Amino acid sequence: MVDVAKNLREVLDNLPKGVRLVAVSKFHPKEYIEAAYNAGQRIFGESHEQELAKKVTELPDDIEWHFIGHLQTNKVKYIAPYISMIEAVDSLKLLKEINKQAAKHDRVIKVLLELHIAEEETKYGLTLDACRHLLDDGQWHDLQNVHICGLMMMASNVDDQEQIRREMTLAADFFDEVKAKYFADDPEFKERSWGMSHDYKIAVQCRSTLVRVGTSIFGPRVY
Repeated sequence: MVDVAKNLREVLDNLPKGVRLVAVSKFHPKEYIEAAYNAGQRIFGESHEQELAKKVTELPDDIEWHFIGHLQTNKVKYIAPYISMIEAVDSLKLLKEINKQAAKHDRVIKVLLELHIAEEETKYGLTLDACRHLLDDGQWHDLQNVHICGLMMMASNVDDQEQIRREMTLAADFFDEVKAKYFADDPEFKERSWGMSHDYKIAVQCRSTLVRVGTSIFGPRVY
């Protein structure tokens, strides 16, 4: 049995003030989530809408669920009633669909724009230029039921810590550019979501405000 509470404490002890933990609970049983919840954790990350829908009905109402995986537009309607934040928005089309589904439930859903900075082709996300183009286009201003609250990225899955640091620093610098140009008057645009189990300690040095940690807390995934 994994000692979830002990593992959670160890991760939290490594997080400076101002950095919040998204406990990545996908493919882990509800008992593990309950153990983390009982130890004080409230933000959990999932990436499959069917698994998430089941957990939402079985677990406490005050959990803040973050959708952290690649989200297809046709799946948005299933999570729109309850999701707190969608962390990986990589197109205007997806942004518009989230807005449409959120409006049906009279909700405003927080989102992060996902950047593709890592050198791996398997990663999703907007290039920096594509992100600039999306924001310059301005259509997002008309979407009343989504709120862009920051940026998200995944660093390359490599052992080279300097490469990871470079990619995260680039994301942090780009955040400053976007904040100054498009969101200077919006205090809610503040989230920098990067860092996972193997690199979250580097991420907090690169000004991350949200780290997504699963394996270090819950152990290997149960598929």
